[in-house]
Amino acid sequence: MLPIKPGQPPAQLDPWGTVADLGSEILEGEVKAFGKMEFGAPDAPVSCGWFSCTQGRFRMVYPFTEHATVVEGTVTLTDETTGQSQTYGPGDSWFIRKGTPILWRIDSPVFTKNYFAVV
Repeated sequence: MLPIKPGQPPAQLDPWGTVADLGSEILEGEVKAFGKMEFGAPDAPVSCGWFSCTQGRFRMVYPFTEHATVVEGTVTLTDETTGQSQTYGPGDSWFIRKGTPILWRIDSPVFTKNYFAVV
């Protein structure tokens, strides 16, 4: 069992390069990425883990369907299909379907989420 508590990301996340290395388009800032897989792998049908990044803006088309909960920092997500925006902080969650184009604005120096993804 792995407790997940808002405001308490895992102590050690692995460096993953930048979000551009993960398939996103960086619009502002360097946006370094960090993470840790708890179950599965990035290309597995089902995966779960931690994702963290530094402040900035980037665009990505979701490569999987995701349920995520913020554990640290704040982010504003904009669905580029509908124009709908929402700001999320610790304890807030979202659900995004595969193929949705999302604009990310990381509003804090560091942002961390726990996620569950289905390809």
